[in-house]
Amino acid sequence: VQLQASGGGLVQAGGSLRLSCAGSGRTFSNIAMGWFRQAPGKERDRVAAINWSSGRSGGSTSYADSVKGRFTISRDNAKNTVYLQMNSLKPEDTAVYYCASGPFSKMVKAGDGLNYWGKGTLVTVSS
Repeated sequence: VQLQASGGGLVQAGGSLRLSCAGSGRTFSNIAMGWFRQAPGKERDRVAAINWSSGRSGGSTSYADSVKGRFTISRDNAKNTVYLQMNSLKPEDTAVYYCASGPFSKMVKAGDGLNYWGKGTLVTVSS
């Protein structure tokens, strides 16, 4: 079972990036997926999460207060993929971003207890 994140890079403040995370080895359509980030010298924090549903595009979502209105999480169950659209990026969004999967109730704080983690993708926002 593997989660592969991509889409990170260097962007100027105010710009946008779209992260993708493709799952393989099992179906992820019946399990929540989310994004976490870890900035240098800081603990890992939940950014956004999306629950599963019987539909193609998933269920309820949740966001960290710091990204509400700027970031949007979505998923495509047919592709086993979750996305994070990041707009109006700020220098404080600079971090390594990780995708993860597991119970929606554990998509909080550092994500302890989540079943699957991908390797991170670095997002750097310059001022």
